[in-house]
Amino acid sequence: MRAISLFSGAGGMDIGFKAAGFSVVAANELDRHACSTFRANHPEIELHEGDIVECLPRIVDFGEIDVIFGGPPCQGFSVAGKMSLDDPRSQLVFQFVEAVDRIRPRAFVMENVRALAALPKFAEIRKELIYRLSKCGYRVSMHVLNSRDFGVPQSRERVFFIGVKHGTPSIQDASFRRLHKQPPTLREAIAQFGRAGTLSNNRTCNAKVTLAAKPILRRSPYAGMMFNGQGRPLNPDGWSSTLPASMGGNRTPIIDEEHLYNHSPAWVETYHRHLMDGGEPFGMYDAPPHLRRITIDEAAHLQGFPTTYKFQGPASSVFCQIGNAVPCKLAEAVATVVRDSLEGRILEQLANDETLNFPEPELELS
Repeated sequence: MRAISLFSGAGGMDIGFKAAGFSVVAANELDRHACSTFRANHPEIELHEGDIVECLPRIVDFGEIDVIFGGPPCQGFSVAGKMSLDDPRSQLVFQFVEAVDRIRPRAFVMENVRALAALPKFAEIRKELIYRLSKCGYRVSMHVLNSRDFGVPQSRERVFFIGVKHGTPSIQDASFRRLHKQPPTLREAIAQFGRAGTLSNNRTCNAKVTLAAKPILRRSPYAGMMFNGQGRPLNPDGWSSTLPASMGGNRTPIIDEEHLYNHSPAWVETYHRHLMDGGEPFGMYDAPPHLRRITIDEAAHLQGFPTTYKFQGPASSVFCQIGNAVPCKLAEAVATVVRDSLEGRILEQLANDETLNFPEPELELS
């Protein structure tokens, strides 16, 4: 099946769709460093660099297309930003709609942050999106998926607007739950790279780890804000929190190397107990040296990029490319469900599974 990738970034969704059997024939991305990364890893795909408004006339000339997929910029909807509809990037979701309307693929997949699906302030834009896409001739459903449920060692929720033409089996939540897979722990995922600064893990983040003078505590030592900046400590025996596109500085997550490699007691947990028991906060520079930020290779692996993936650009841009990506295994699961729907296998799979009994999706429009 032939696909077109929009707002492609470094190509995380493309990896997933290719793994599910799609042939991606064209792509579009604006960021120059992300374009360099995309070309270095997907030389067979015709990449159109630049604003989608300017590139779309050239992208529509690829003949019949089975699927258009992509993730328009999410900063306007993200809880990490201002969540403003006045942000020009918030309107790029409608450029995706324009592409669907002009190309008319058999199906489409549009990804964005969970807030777009969950917050009341975005209710009107959700309705407008679904209305416009349904007017193009599609049955539209909305699915909030967590990458952790698909074998990714990262808790990362995203919304997927999926549309299929009338006559194609609709996408149901049950179709995704069939693909659930237990993820490895953070320790199992990244310990293979070795300590930061060694030859096998040398693309480090130089932001120092400093302690907050007035820590904000939560029940979990891995929540709250005990450190300066928004980089949270990670539990090697659990999964990563959502990796932000703002990594590279003090928003980069923190790992305890002694806990990770030697199974020593977690310093973060010990300090958290000290504070919860009424102890005074330590000084800003009293964090031990074995607390450090995760590296580029560790972050990329937590998003599912192959270890051989070639990232281009300065470290700050590479961290941003990684944080902006859709985890590859999550993209593969979505692509697999869409592929099965287009091939008519969804209904047969559900009918043969007597252990599943899930309701119809709430937001499907006829």
